[in-house]
Amino acid sequence: MPTMWLSDTQKVGVAFCSGGGFFLIGGVLLFFDRAMLAMGNILFLIGLTIIIGLQKTVKFFARREKLKGTAAFAAGILLILLRWPLVGFVVELYGIMVLFGDFLATIAGFAANIPIIGPYIAQALERVSGGRRNAELPV
Repeated sequence: MPTMWLSDTQKVGVAFCSGGGFFLIGGVLLFFDRAMLAMGNILFLIGLTIIIGLQKTVKFFARREKLKGTAAFAAGILLILLRWPLVGFVVELYGIMVLFGDFLATIAGFAANIPIIGPYIAQALERVSGGRRNAELPV
């Protein structure tokens, strides 16, 4: 099996981010279960930090144009922990779209190669991202 360009620690970070995504999806499917949403957020942040490093993570979240998204993301996590999971998830989702919306066009490029449903996924992601492509990637 060919190896990717990721180091071993970055592969662990990808596993943490994937686990965080599964916990977030599970929390939504279980009618916004507070514990699963909180665990998903924690795993996602740990995985992101492991993948790109602590300094680049702080620099990414502290950028002037990303401060609104960072505030919304942090407020969403806080609302989830304060037992307002539905409102917190919506606020957090807005923060994620502001922070990571630039990546959606890149993901759409990869999704277009999936047989049968790929072009539809790519078209939907490009529509959501507003045509921004690799505006300012954190790495």
